[in-house]
Amino acid sequence: MTEPTRPTAASVVVVSGNPRAGSRTLAAAEAAGRRVAELLGTDDVATVELAAFGGEILAPAHPAADAAKERLARATVAVVATPVYKASYTGLLKAFLDLYGPDGLAGVVVVPLVVSGNPAHALAGEVHLRPVLVELGAVVPTRSLTLTEAQLPELGAALDPWFARWSTPLRRATGLTSAAATHAAELTGAAR
Repeated sequence: MTEPTRPTAASVVVVSGNPRAGSRTLAAAEAAGRRVAELLGTDDVATVELAAFGGEILAPAHPAADAAKERLARATVAVVATPVYKASYTGLLKAFLDLYGPDGLAGVVVVPLVVSGNPAHALAGEVHLRPVLVELGAVVPTRSLTLTEAQLPELGAALDPWFARWSTPLRRATGLTSAAATHAAELTGAAR
């Protein structure tokens, strides 16, 4: 397998593992992805909604899934989002991640994002999703971003505490120390 080439500028890829198209998980992931992009000083944000091609992931040929897989592997930062399902992440997300070989996400900085109906599932991202991402070679420098369904109507306010705590480690993990990323981080901090 050839190693995917990384873009020279920062890029953010949002992956929604919710099997329902247009889900609240997708909306939360896209909001978090935009915040990550602001932090990195980029407007290169792409969305991969697994529900759009979920039926092909287990098929012998899966061109849409392969394209999504390559896009994710080339990202600077990815937000990998899932609703909590049976106290873990979705089978759809698991099937997609199973398409990668060892170190398939090597070097990609990943923010696991979990949306749950119950605060009792706050550790699902840490206990279940983080290990598989690390097994694939991803760099996971932060705690999982965990949101409850009750927080989704006020998404900006729900994201603020996580970004206040984890922006610096996230930016450092990308290796981006350019003036643009620093300036964007300063602007993001001043605007909040």
